[in-house]
Amino acid sequence: MAGTPHDGPEPREFLNVDLAGARFLRTNLAGAVMRGVNADGLSVDDPWLYEGGSLVVNGVDVALFVDSELNRRFPGRSLRRASNPEGLREAWTSLESTWAATVERAQRMPAGTVDASVGGEWTFAQTLRHLVMATDVWLRRAALQLDEPLHPIGQPHAEYAEDGNDLAVFSFTDPSFDDVLAVRAERQAMVRGFLAQVTPAQLQEERQNPWWPVQVTVLSCVQTILEEEWEHHRYAVRDLDAIESAT
Repeated sequence: MAGTPHDGPEPREFLNVDLAGARFLRTNLAGAVMRGVNADGLSVDDPWLYEGGSLVVNGVDVALFVDSELNRRFPGRSLRRASNPEGLREAWTSLESTWAATVERAQRMPAGTVDASVGGEWTFAQTLRHLVMATDVWLRRAALQLDEPLHPIGQPHAEYAEDGNDLAVFSFTDPSFDDVLAVRAERQAMVRGFLAQVTPAQLQEERQNPWWPVQVTVLSCVQTILEEEWEHHRYAVRDLDAIESAT
């Protein structure tokens, strides 16, 4: 989530403050202005950057460049905004192939890699568990409108309970990686099967957004799954790279 906006009468100002090495987690910096700052080594991760937003560095909006560069690094990512059944099927096929290669990479790495956390982030196994939940929420609950859509192996995000949701459905145990892979494969197959039969008309049907009291289309539900998959794949590769460098 983007965090709680500041509702004070005046913008906050930090003058001559040393924030070197600071970490900002789940923090709303929308519209923040930085002037005369030393940003050497600054690392910014904004998964919402490409949704019509901007990031201006020294007068240059780099948002589209970042998006294009990620598409270059991750072939198939550009398909995540497909809007017809054929395009969505191609997008999902690309994702499954990409994830298969990344899972194989993780399994070839030293024992314990899939359960290692980098900088307090989710482990590789937890990331796959979260994608199980993402599929359950956006396909099984929103698009398919199933009564009991959530698998207990799923990994909820930090704000899940804050949004008024019951955590009792989740087991919060540490399942084996084989169990995680099995449930993950089931969910991937569900998406694949859904896209194999979906029609253009069905994609335009309206559904209740699972988080907010607004209507969304089935297409937007599928596109959200694609976004979740690619963003979390990026995180997973980032952390695997870090683990590999450290060893």
